[in-house]
Amino acid sequence: MTYFEFLTRVLAALLAGMAIGFERQWHHKFVGLRTTTLVAVGSAVYVLLSISITQVSGDATRIIGQVVTGIGFLCAGVVFKEGFSVHGLTTSATIWCSSAVGCLAAAGYYVETGIATFLILTVNLGLKPIDNWLTNRNQDDNKNQD
Repeated sequence: MTYFEFLTRVLAALLAGMAIGFERQWHHKFVGLRTTTLVAVGSAVYVLLSISITQVSGDATRIIGQVVTGIGFLCAGVVFKEGFSVHGLTTSATIWCSSAVGCLAAAGYYVETGIATFLILTVNLGLKPIDNWLTNRNQDDNKNQD
């Protein structure tokens, strides 16, 4: 892999992570711009390392599997339980998705990186009003039962 290919793939991960992180930071979420960007870039670097090492022999998917596991551990630390409420699940899922976007970019799947980034932003932005409506509807139903 040339240095230009390496740079292009890491920059694709960086831009995707930044786009996702910007949305989270804009909405004052616990994990924002820097974290999601670092997760995407870090995942990309691990995948690029894996690709580079396994060009001679080996299985590049092994490191990707370890990235998924490691990010899952990181995501678990973002989830908080307070009484009957759980907070941070969407943030945790966003971190997990940012890692996947970084892996895609590192593998050279630029169009797929863009599509995945768009879909993550669509879920976080587009489904928020529906999520709020469903939550408020549930609270209204509980008030009517009292």
